[in-house]
Amino acid sequence: MRPTLVLRVLAALLAFPLLLQAAHPFLCTDSNGGKVAAVAADGTIQWEFPCNHPQDCWVLPNGNFLFCHTGGAIEADHDKKIVWEYKAGDKTEVHACQPLPDGNVMVVENGPCRIIEIDRAGKIAKEIKLTPPPATISLHDQFRGTRKTKDGHYLISRKGEHQVEELDANGKSLRRISVPGDVHEALLLPDGHLLVTCGDGHKVIELDAALKTVWELNENDVPGNPLRLMAGAQRLPNGNTILCNYLGHGHLGQQPHFFEITRDKKVVWEFTDHVHFKTINQIQLLDVPGDVTKGEILR
Repeated sequence: MRPTLVLRVLAALLAFPLLLQAAHPFLCTDSNGGKVAAVAADGTIQWEFPCNHPQDCWVLPNGNFLFCHTGGAIEADHDKKIVWEYKAGDKTEVHACQPLPDGNVMVVENGPCRIIEIDRAGKIAKEIKLTPPPATISLHDQFRGTRKTKDGHYLISRKGEHQVEELDANGKSLRRISVPGDVHEALLLPDGHLLVTCGDGHKVIELDAALKTVWELNENDVPGNPLRLMAGAQRLPNGNTILCNYLGHGHLGQQPHFFEITRDKKVVWEFTDHVHFKTINQIQLLDVPGDVTKGEILR
């Protein structure tokens, strides 16, 4: 092959959006792409399920997939059969769900402003009313990632208010923590720290028990991969963190969907596939051991 032709081929390859080989298999939600997908370590899509703006996703101990979308939550098996479903009412959006140790599923509803725990028969076993955000905050911007902790407390991402709220098991508000952005995720780590993704604040922070920032990732800390809307996160057993860089709001197709980063801000691996995915906003690595219903996987 002539040298000039080689250069042209290389230029064409570099101009095409490449699929980087992932270091781990994973489950993810693609909000703008309208699907939940399980992806092998080589980047091959193994399973996918269409739904409207999915936001949260989990692989259950039985191997089924649990996820929420704007209209509710679904558990589906590998054959894409729906084995459990919750349908939210009108003027409601769902952006967070979590499987619980007793088999129930926690769902957070924008609009009604409530946390509900739903049993396997589809009945509401527990309801906690949330203080509505100010009227200036749209229904869509009320709440995002919410987690029930091992001690029964709830960590709520109050997106439009730029706050993380902690409630006790009965729904009493214990504290509100202001953060620099429209918070999408707040994870309680084993050492008591909080890992917070700050949405369009283009930032991720880790706070200690005294709410002092002990680690942070800022907009331009990752060379060639500026932080856009920081959404889902997972803290790995090795101390690294998986961060979803949501590429909506004008950045579709421009950079990796998510990456794994070390404590000293070195990128270990990243995933890019602009052919099959638009905006990966939540993720669970499938080769990290642990039972998600018992909080053994930190996400």
